[in-house]
Amino acid sequence: MVELAVVLPLFLLLVLGMIEFGRMLMVQQILTNASREGARRAVLDKATTSEITTAVNQYLANSGINGATVTVSPNPPSSAAYGEPVSVTVSVPFREVSWLPSPIFLGGRVLTATTAMRRETVQ
Repeated sequence: MVELAVVLPLFLLLVLGMIEFGRMLMVQQILTNASREGARRAVLDKATTSEITTAVNQYLANSGINGATVTVSPNPPSSAAYGEPVSVTVSVPFREVSWLPSPIFLGGRVLTATTAMRRETVQ
């Protein structure tokens, strides 16, 4: 019983830490992919900020992530000239996407991903 009382809290802390960091890595990859999808739309002719935001939010919703903030720069993306970069940033507080009711290690972090691509307009 004494060994269990000493080892169990450490074991649970280790397991919960692995769950939390694994979820953080998974969500970070999803955010990176979502920002990439938004940037792909942003570089096309006649792209609008609302269209890009909808595409990113749809990608995130399909992955089970809600409550993300999407920022497009420049806004609107059509104001960028040929070859200029257009960036899409997606961020979400980890507390909103954690599988644990109260994240122990990463509760106050905000996960962010940014993708920049060059504008493909007709010259």
